[in-house]
Amino acid sequence: MSQFTLNVLAGTEEQRITGVSSFVGEDTSGFFGIQAHHARFMTTLVFGVARFKVGSEAWQYLALPGGVVYFNHNELSLSTRYFLIDTDLERISRAIQQQMTTDEDDLRATHESLNRMEHAMIKRMLTLKRKTEWLS
Repeated sequence: MSQFTLNVLAGTEEQRITGVSSFVGEDTSGFFGIQAHHARFMTTLVFGVARFKVGSEAWQYLALPGGVVYFNHNELSLSTRYFLIDTDLERISRAIQQQMTTDEDDLRATHESLNRMEHAMIKRMLTLKRKTEWLS
């Protein structure tokens, strides 16, 4: 059975998985599969769960918030913000949902913080403007 290498790269970690026999992912046009010696290929994955097989072992699931895949010279490179790998689809689905909720909460907190900073800066600028006008 022909095999290829899967490189999964994220901001804080990376994994190199050898002996991969099949990869199934989803982009905006739908699901696609890659096997060894596939033609050069590049696409962007949607948020969700991809899967891959090492040899004839059971499927492993790869949850991610989207990413870019590039297949060339019998290597599939996948770049994403973060990823989770597990053999249990239910468990990984729950984990990626929890991570997504955490990301949304963090994003909301960042927006609130930026709004507070913006209001504080405007207030400070108005105060400085009034002082400058008073001194003139």
